[in-house]
Amino acid sequence: MDFDLPAHLNEVRESVERFAATEIEPAIAEVERAGIFPRDIVRKMGEAGFFGAVFPESVGGSAMGFLAVAVIAEEISRLRPEFGYCMNLQAMTCPFTILNWGNPSQIERFVPDLIGGRRIGMFALSESGGGSDAAGSMKTRAERRGDRYILNGSKMWITFADACDAGVIFAKTDPAAGHRGVTAFIIEPKISKGYSAKPIPMKSLSNVLRSNAVFLDDVEIPVENRLGEEGEGFKIAMNALDYGRLTVSARLVGLAQACLDASIAYARARTVGGHALGRYQMIQHLIADMTVNVEAARLMTCRMACLMDRGEPATRAASRAKYLAAQAARHAALAVAEIHGGYALADEYRVQYLTAYINMLNVGEGAANVQRILIAEDALGYKNANRHRVRRHDAKAAE
Repeated sequence: MDFDLPAHLNEVRESVERFAATEIEPAIAEVERAGIFPRDIVRKMGEAGFFGAVFPESVGGSAMGFLAVAVIAEEISRLRPEFGYCMNLQAMTCPFTILNWGNPSQIERFVPDLIGGRRIGMFALSESGGGSDAAGSMKTRAERRGDRYILNGSKMWITFADACDAGVIFAKTDPAAGHRGVTAFIIEPKISKGYSAKPIPMKSLSNVLRSNAVFLDDVEIPVENRLGEEGEGFKIAMNALDYGRLTVSARLVGLAQACLDASIAYARARTVGGHALGRYQMIQHLIADMTVNVEAARLMTCRMACLMDRGEPATRAASRAKYLAAQAARHAALAVAEIHGGYALADEYRVQYLTAYINMLNVGEGAANVQRILIAEDALGYKNANRHRVRRHDAKAAE
């Protein structure tokens, strides 16, 4: 059992660091000032191969695997967490769901452009008031009329919805059937009349890579854009969220690592009473706990990725990794603020910036209490977390 990353993945990590330094850092201030979605940066990320690690070469991927996804998502989130969103929407929940559940025509039409960064993706499941029962409480409706479905309703917390070119969206085709009445669709907002998206004001987060409220007013989606069969939407969504938990867990690890890095740098540089802050025992306790928590969360995230790479059920590992990574990141956010003291509020440091993204990701792909329930019911034998059959397109076998 080897716990070290393969050499090529260390090279991947270094390439992400170089990309952030050369392509994002010089441009991000102007991007935020202008308030325009950074399509050019996302396209360059796609061209660099950041989104294609689990996709076969036949659709423009590299077939490197899920561990590569974890490495990329962690590193980009350590450096520029606002671009960590892309690892969900351009590399996982949107295009990978189409790859797993789409027919050959849908895969050919949408996947290459999404992972290449030429189209912007989204994953529209959540609704206002739906909470953790997104499918069961879903109010968005889809009515079939001939060769089209007519969608009415709304979605909430949908990232990139204001810039989206193609996304996966869920609606009830049979409101009386509960979870079994949900159906998945591929929506193309730029050509869909009746679609609108309104960014949710969040001053502490990016001004351009945003979550939105989505409104659907008699939006027409052709039957050929239905993903899977009618009533398969809940199964598709749960499958997608397992893979989404990989990127969210890795992003949380990256954010926790960024807090640790900032804490170490500040504790070394700041002098109190003639001594470096890092010489004080209470500060050392905080940094020691952060160090162990980050490493534990990273190892559990990598284990989840390895299970996925082997094609084994990973729902249990996904819940555990997401829960632990969120706890590690939340602890890191509190610790970095305590170490910085009053300077945690200063724009000179990244403390508030990192904390805001940690708070946001804490609920993404399942809040802590949801993960606790999944983990406990599995441990108690009430409900086997790995009971569902794995649904995954094998990129390596496809070559």
